[in-house]
Amino acid sequence: MNGVELFLLGRTLMKIGEQAMPQPQSRQRGSDRSVLVALGDIVAHPGTTVGEVAARTGLPQSQVSTAVARLEEAGSVDTAPDPADRRRRLIRPAARPSARVAEVRAATIDDALTAALTDSDGAEPTPDTLREIAAALDVLARHLTPAAAARARALDGPGATATAKS
Repeated sequence: MNGVELFLLGRTLMKIGEQAMPQPQSRQRGSDRSVLVALGDIVAHPGTTVGEVAARTGLPQSQVSTAVARLEEAGSVDTAPDPADRRRRLIRPAARPSARVAEVRAATIDDALTAALTDSDGAEPTPDTLREIAAALDVLARHLTPAAAARARALDGPGATATAKS
């Protein structure tokens, strides 16, 4: 597998993940992807700011602000003034998960994975195929955590060398 194939696989997995998540009762502002990217960063870096999330994720600050507002409304994150700079707000995962967080965590990927693997003739994957792919995804999730992605981004940083990138 090369970098392009890995990138395309990642996009496919994102789309399957989006399909697997239950839709909110009312359509809220902000894309699901930017909300998920921001939330993942906030979970990995509790007590962070909008600007720091934007810098780490590459999302525009306005998208992060919108995502944080949506997450706060849903009860997924809490914010508080930054004691060092009262103009900024510190963001952290909510101490108690909201009903929406519990709903999303309880959702499985089974139906979305089955739909993605169903061929053009309507033939669904076998239970063995579904188990094999689910097991492979579990292995990937165990090893390729958000922290691993952060380490990979660090290789692309200003001080990265050609050797470290290869």
